[in-house]
Amino acid sequence: MIRCMLLKSDKSCAYGDESLIEIWKQNPSDSLWIDFDSHDQTEERALLKKLGCHSLAISDAQRDRHPPKIELFDDYIFMLYRGIYHPGDDLVFEHLQIAMFVGTNIVITSHAKKSISIDKLFADEGEKYLAKSPITLALRVFHYSCGIYLQKLFEFEEKLESIEDQFQMGGDDKMMQEITLYRSRLTKLKRTFNYHSNIGSELKILVTDETPIINQADLHTVTDVHERIERLLSLSQMHYDICSDLVNGYLSVASHQLNATMRVLTVITAIFIPLGFLAGLYGMNFEYIPELKVANGYYYLLSFMGFISISLVMLFKKKRWL
Repeated sequence: MIRCMLLKSDKSCAYGDESLIEIWKQNPSDSLWIDFDSHDQTEERALLKKLGCHSLAISDAQRDRHPPKIELFDDYIFMLYRGIYHPGDDLVFEHLQIAMFVGTNIVITSHAKKSISIDKLFADEGEKYLAKSPITLALRVFHYSCGIYLQKLFEFEEKLESIEDQFQMGGDDKMMQEITLYRSRLTKLKRTFNYHSNIGSELKILVTDETPIINQADLHTVTDVHERIERLLSLSQMHYDICSDLVNGYLSVASHQLNATMRVLTVITAIFIPLGFLAGLYGMNFEYIPELKVANGYYYLLSFMGFISISLVMLFKKKRWL
């Protein structure tokens, strides 16, 4: 599906299909937003080439998965970022690759599925931002997607605090499995936000270069987007560190408990080794063992074995092994 928004010089706005592209070509000073939503890739490629988009950028935009990036061409800026198709709970995101070609008077967005941010702006505030500039509209789409990520991270922060409180009362393997799962998801989010942070940094450089597409007038919008990305990155890193601390703390406690158990077992073994030696010595089936003829020898041996046991227990207590 192709949908278009045409903002004319008299501030009137028209919505429609690709027929608005021909109207825009007759008056390129108007501003045009073209959105490819789940469109046939062959037709999309042909139309993008007619609009002057580079073939390599088109190939990147139509890939199923590509790292987020930004490139400056002669007539437009190409941005590829990871948006959201469906935000779930517990940091489960169904990501959506969104490509944007931003020119002086045109912005083209392309995505394989419905985009929450694009649908929201196309229905509500897209006209307002397109009136400012195409790059402003593109950055607001990016900004809105970051806002969805941010909301879900705040919701997860509340759950993480609850997990920390439960952990203080006593963790278990099920809780550790859950925390490890969250840490894995946060690792993926950090990777995405790192890519997006690089896009924000590149946009700041482009602002200072004063290109016709983006200049100092867009500095505030670029800074706002970049700060939101950095906040996402710092929050995901903080949550990752907390999860790592909880896992490491649980492993340390489990290791300490195991060491304490092994120490007790070692002490018990050390006590019974000499007792087992004496029992084995006098349990041998030799006909002549002098001690066997001693009166009350049985009680003497038991007393000696008891003395050894008590002495070892006192020794281990003195060394604080018990």
